Amino acid sequence: MKKHILLYMLFAVFSSVKAHELSGIVVSEDNNKPLQGVGVYNKTTGAYTYTNVSGYFELDDISINDIIYFYQLGYENQELVIVEKHLDSEINITLKISSASLDQVLIVSKVNVLSNFVNVDLKTSPVKSSQEILRKIPGLIIGQHAGGGKAEQIFLRGFDIDHGTDIAIDVDGMPVNMVSHAHGQGYADMHFIIPETIDNIDFAKGAYYANKGNFNTAGYVDINTKKTIDDNIVSVEAGQYGTLRALSMLKIVDEEHSKAYLASELMLSDGVFESPQNFNRINVMGRYNFNNYKDQEFNMAISHFQSKWDASGQIPVRAVESGLISRFGAIDDTEGGNTSRSNFWINHTKELDEHSSIKSSAYLSKYDFELFSNFTFFLEDPVNGDQIHQKEDRTIIGAKTAYEHSLHLKDHDAQLKYELGVGFRYDDVNDVQLSRTLNRQTILERLAYGNIDELNGFTYAHLTYKKNKWTLNPGLRLDYFNFDYENLLTAAYDNKSENKFLVSPKLNFIYAASPKLQVFAKTGLGYHSNDTRVVTANNGKKILPTAFGADLGVIMKPIDRLVINAALWSLFLQQEFVYVGDAGIVEPSGKTKRYGVDFGLRYQLTDGLFFNTDVNYTYARSSDDPSGQDYIPLAPDLTSSGGLSFRDLGNFSGGLSYRFIKDRPANEDNSIVADGYFITDFNLNYNHKNWTFGLIVENLFDSEWNETQFATESRLFNEPDAVEEIHFTPGTPFFLRGKISVRF
Repeated sequence: MKKHILLYMLFAVFSSVKAHELSGIVVSEDNNKPLQGVGVYNKTTGAYTYTNVSGYFELDDISINDIIYFYQLGYENQELVIVEKHLDSEINITLKISSASLDQVLIVSKVNVLSNFVNVDLKTSPVKSSQEILRKIPGLIIGQHAGGGKAEQIFLRGFDIDHGTDIAIDVDGMPVNMVSHAHGQGYADMHFIIPETIDNIDFAKGAYYANKGNFNTAGYVDINTKKTIDDNIVSVEAGQYGTLRALSMLKIVDEEHSKAYLASELMLSDGVFESPQNFNRINVMGRYNFNNYKDQEFNMAISHFQSKWDASGQIPVRAVESGLISRFGAIDDTEGGNTSRSNFWINHTKELDEHSSIKSSAYLSKYDFELFSNFTFFLEDPVNGDQIHQKEDRTIIGAKTAYEHSLHLKDHDAQLKYELGVGFRYDDVNDVQLSRTLNRQTILERLAYGNIDELNGFTYAHLTYKKNKWTLNPGLRLDYFNFDYENLLTAAYDNKSENKFLVSPKLNFIYAASPKLQVFAKTGLGYHSNDTRVVTANNGKKILPTAFGADLGVIMKPIDRLVINAALWSLFLQQEFVYVGDAGIVEPSGKTKRYGVDFGLRYQLTDGLFFNTDVNYTYARSSDDPSGQDYIPLAPDLTSSGGLSFRDLGNFSGGLSYRFIKDRPANEDNSIVADGYFITDFNLNYNHKNWTFGLIVENLFDSEWNETQFATESRLFNEPDAVEEIHFTPGTPFFLRGKISVRF
């Protein structure tokens, strides 16, 4: 009996212990408006949270002498030592605006904390062209083979991703990748993004994130544009090769709760080639933001992009070495194309209470694409040549809603947050075709012609459980696909349809040993869908190839302004069928395996001097082929990028950057090699009051390099036999541009 009384008394004592909390509002010093997304971190316990749309935060299990950090990029860190008056009270925190700095970002138990540090690179060395956007991603290398007309070719983690097959790219919640595209699966043309409108980039490598679906195998990139702008901007840029670029960003609404701006871009260039490229691109975007600073935020954007160009194509090495053409000449200079994309998207956040929120997004895109290419010259048709025409007319509709809830468990130092999401994407692609043409005028033969309807519905759930220094993040994603293809080449009605379900589990562990050290282990299944024409041709078999990956890594800050990250990783892909858009055929490829090492370093030497470098090594092989015949064409094994940037050096700012890719196999037995390169770019700006005068130099040392390369079998006019060798697009030589901009 006495034992029971003692246990009851002990239970009463412990149950009467109250866990204290700290809550409050964080505002900006310049306008006293609430700040969203401010990190609130308890250095003593490791607990953390972020402010919502009203600037509100709530942190549990607070004790006297706990040290609380408030941090956001672009603001000075603020530290608060808890005393008795703070317990169970609401406080107001004011953050002072400051230049971006590495010490403004803390290592917390976040699954993809590295992207926060990369955004320091973005703030201190902004992108100067749409091509540079992806170069901010550590380990990602791009190449352009149409002078800015086509989407870039992407290399990441031992993948030749082509134009986006194994990386998922979004802008403000709207997908960039195109499924079942006329040119290639996952085609991701980012040229509708005006570089100066980019606010931050969220990225992560691997397929470990339940809220990411199609094409998220090697990684994902989420680009977020600015909700508002502080100043109006007008800029003009001109340089060699008939290059002209004009930009404007103008505020059109500037009220307490409503903000809006209009951004526009015009780009013209003849290019570096002997045949003028006649390139032009027009971009317009209107962006509206409403925030009541209480419980909801609404964002809306409308944009239009269109581009037209001529191209000199990929040229064979033998034509240059024999003197038939120069490096910047052409075998067929009638290549080129035009494309356009109009977008409308909305994003809405509703705070239900201090612990729950609903985030919803929806988008509508109208997209047109037309491309003329000639890769083999006179191999198939010795009279008219092998020019092909790829075209499509597409409408995309999609939406997503996610419910997020966080709660504090009775177990002290334990936090739980979960997210449930549901959404869909529907692509209506009409008159998607591949044809043989002559001089971009005459259709000689249609090789493929039809209508595609592709639906992807999905739901996902993931939770984050944090206790002391450990964080557990399991997730599960369910995808449903409906593929429908109507073949318009047959006289009789020919329509095929297939359905497919896919379940993708994820699991991440994080150990935050200290505020300066995070160790993580990640694993999960991902996928990229295959072209609808592949799915229907193979009766739905082996058409959602699974990728299985794992990462083991560390992120550390030995000192406040030095960040080091490293990871060991592996990635395995199942058997898949690939639709080759340039040939209109289905080509099987076997299982593949990749192992790699990522290393990165970011160091802020002084308040205004920054250094960063990333080095990435990959071992990539086919699993089904014998040794020596198992190379993956164009898969790079060693890449590196980085640079040195400076700001506030008197009135000067600028930087020096580099990118490196090692020689790599161009075919399966490595008998044909794609040459590597090391290229250096430079920019310098002089700021006087509200004016900026700048110089931009691409390929500072005028290196001779090949930007994109392929092992291709081709035949030149009157050539007796076909030859397989490297066909390349030459990289830009020394390229100087001047820039003048004004803020008002």
